[in-house]
Amino acid sequence: MAIETIRHAVDYMLGQTNTQQLKRYEKELQAVNALADEVKSLSDDGLRERADAVLHRLRDGTSRQDARVEVYALVREVAERTVAMRPFDVQIVGALALDDRRIAEMQTGEGKTLVATLPATLNAFVGKVHVVTVNDYLARRDREWMGPIYEFLGLNVGLLQDGMDPADRKTAYAADITYGTNNQFGFDYLRDNMVLTHDRKVQGPLDFAIVDEIDNILVDEARTPLIISGSAAEALDRYRKFASLSRRFREDIDFEIDEESRRLTLTDAGIHKAEQALSIENLFSPEQTETLHHIETALRALHLFHKEQHYIVKDGRVMIVDDFTGRLMPDRRYSDGLHQALEAKEGLRIQRETQTLAQITLQHYFQLYRGLCGMTGTAKTEEDEFKQIYALPVLVVPTNRTLRREALPDRIFRTQKAAFNAIADEVATLHEQGRPVLIGTNSIEKSERLAALLKARKLPHHVLNAKYHEQEAEIVADAGQHSAITVATNMAGRGTDIKLGDGVADLGGLHVIGGQRHESRRIDNQLLGRSGRQGDPGSSQFYLSMEDDLLRIFGGDRIAPLMDRLGMEEGEAIEHDLLTGAIRRAQKRVEGRNFEIRKRLLEYDLVLSKQREAVYALRDRFLLPPPGSEESLGTEAEADLEEYLHDLFEELAENLVGEHAAAGRPLDEWNLGGLAHELSTYGPISASLFEEAGIEELIALAGEHLKKALAAQRERLGVQFSLLARYIILTTIDEAWRTHLYNLDDLKGGIGWTAYGGGDPLVAFKRESFSMFQEMLGNAAEKIVRVVLNPRLTVSSGPAPKRSDENLRYVHPSATSPAPKQASKSKGGQRAVRIEKEPGRNDPCPCGSGLKYKKCCGRVT
Repeated sequence: MAIETIRHAVDYMLGQTNTQQLKRYEKELQAVNALADEVKSLSDDGLRERADAVLHRLRDGTSRQDARVEVYALVREVAERTVAMRPFDVQIVGALALDDRRIAEMQTGEGKTLVATLPATLNAFVGKVHVVTVNDYLARRDREWMGPIYEFLGLNVGLLQDGMDPADRKTAYAADITYGTNNQFGFDYLRDNMVLTHDRKVQGPLDFAIVDEIDNILVDEARTPLIISGSAAEALDRYRKFASLSRRFREDIDFEIDEESRRLTLTDAGIHKAEQALSIENLFSPEQTETLHHIETALRALHLFHKEQHYIVKDGRVMIVDDFTGRLMPDRRYSDGLHQALEAKEGLRIQRETQTLAQITLQHYFQLYRGLCGMTGTAKTEEDEFKQIYALPVLVVPTNRTLRREALPDRIFRTQKAAFNAIADEVATLHEQGRPVLIGTNSIEKSERLAALLKARKLPHHVLNAKYHEQEAEIVADAGQHSAITVATNMAGRGTDIKLGDGVADLGGLHVIGGQRHESRRIDNQLLGRSGRQGDPGSSQFYLSMEDDLLRIFGGDRIAPLMDRLGMEEGEAIEHDLLTGAIRRAQKRVEGRNFEIRKRLLEYDLVLSKQREAVYALRDRFLLPPPGSEESLGTEAEADLEEYLHDLFEELAENLVGEHAAAGRPLDEWNLGGLAHELSTYGPISASLFEEAGIEELIALAGEHLKKALAAQRERLGVQFSLLARYIILTTIDEAWRTHLYNLDDLKGGIGWTAYGGGDPLVAFKRESFSMFQEMLGNAAEKIVRVVLNPRLTVSSGPAPKRSDENLRYVHPSATSPAPKQASKSKGGQRAVRIEKEPGRNDPCPCGSGLKYKKCCGRVT
């Protein structure tokens, strides 16, 4: 509490409190309102002409800040004429905050969808705008709903949907404003950086993104990288073998579980049991690393991943249930063999494991946008994270009408059975009164248990969970009607707007019951936000038990003694401020732990992101023109290719001379014959050429020989040389990058052992991955030179090979993967070099990009 008080005082002195920020927008809001009568008097054509005039001023250099009052006044009027919705003053304030690259926290029912149209229009006048939603249904709904506003003003609107082909995606991105989900945008970015020809890219520039439910996308899903993977060959029967073996292991004897961190560890007895069962001598020997991984994965699948909570079995498949939304993710698979272990556990057909081809976290993807903002009903509790990671402050926008929802105190029971029975009794009472009730749970299994209790009481109800998601829109539409009862998972927490039926407001409105407290306060607040929209009456209450995971794992040591002192009996509920405070502290504790996990993931991915950006930038330089086109590469592109190849020749010449005539080695130990033999691959050369030459002269002679070979190859292949060289560069880099990602997976798997020696695994990962990246680039460069200059290189007269996307998968890594156990392996004996002075021009850049210093931070511009 003291920390919060100090923080508020500092914000006040700096003029950063929420109230102070709202006052700053008051002046602009009044300016927008002052234009209302003027724009209202314009005809439709007059409005369009006024908008066109603003557009031209913006493109001639007028700043957004100078134009947005007029643009917002125009959009407000157009919205009223086209979709019969006129933004309220608080919606204008929210729109101003979005354009200032902030997060606008707005309650449910306050019209966030309409708010987005104002900054989207303004920013579409100067660039491309992506409006990001949490699912395809909302993207389609919002595009259809708000589309007339944009189209009236001459803007094109695109829509991304799952299953669209590349041509349709390209059309959607070509629009001024494009609606889609975070996954659609993220995976398109990865796919764009796997193409061979620039015409197959679909996404275009990342100018400005408006993210709806931004806390869900950038916080809840931030621990889950987007991964494109391809099938990898492996023996599938081993998963069944380890699934069978895992059932013989006993908890607290053969293995231990830390429920707070969801970590599973074998005991000495478990290690001995595994060694005996598998007839191996040492489970922790390097050659048994994979065996250890499979045993622990099978045990985690059996004991930490529960059917009807983390996944369901449908159509003979294991389908993941999103922890935060309760929705199915049929196209996602857990990585590291966990999905196969679950398939073996459930006795299903086991699908092949995958190899990572490309990956990025949502955190890093959205940081690629030049402008980013977002909306949600719940962001203030995570403001520190938004500021630290995304530089996004949060503005809490007041409601248009006074909030009338009554928050009743939590009711706490000893057992979940007692809590659920109390919920069913309360629902029966409210049903008799005619009030609609929405019951929120955190799992499919709990939603069905409550449904069974309601059925036993002959109470008509609907169930909304991942099993019945097809009826979502219909169920949500009826949830506010007279006497309606809806039992739902977290699916009903976001993107749903429950409207009250006739006469329901007079009865007290929608009553929301929480079947437990979620580990995140934001998820609880999202559920509460279904009630009391736009000044409607409503109420809410949570029913908890000491068997709930949050209380049992994170608060039991504090809460149980309190309940004992209060004399609580079985079936009796207690409401007490001390208990409520203890629950809030438990939630903050979990939120803090999850923030640290996300922060650590970001730090690891930051290493990969620098390497990824360097590789993608290199690919972009050498993308091919469309097949069969008459498009010329141009003199600038030809010069760039020439420069790149010459840099590779220089690097290869230095490496070859270093191998055969290293500085500091006696002259009689130099192997000039070996150097000449290596270079003879690219054309005849005599060792006598190198006699009495020093190191620098040897490098110059070797480089000159390679350049002559390049000239000869150009002459032999003619106009086809540039295309062929580019194809070789792209395919070589892609193969090297895939192998590097595979090796990084291995490195992450073993780097955790560094902590046991007192080291920091992150520091070790940075050091090792940098060395691996340098080695990867060196190997790729050498291969490119050898292939490009190969005298037997020819141009095929057949059709160019095509890449197939049929075997690509979009993987959902486990967000609760334990820290790795196996020892880290040194890659090729590489070690880090400490940078203590200005690096040489040909040294690796110390920023970690993987480029040479002269091509990165040391580049002369």
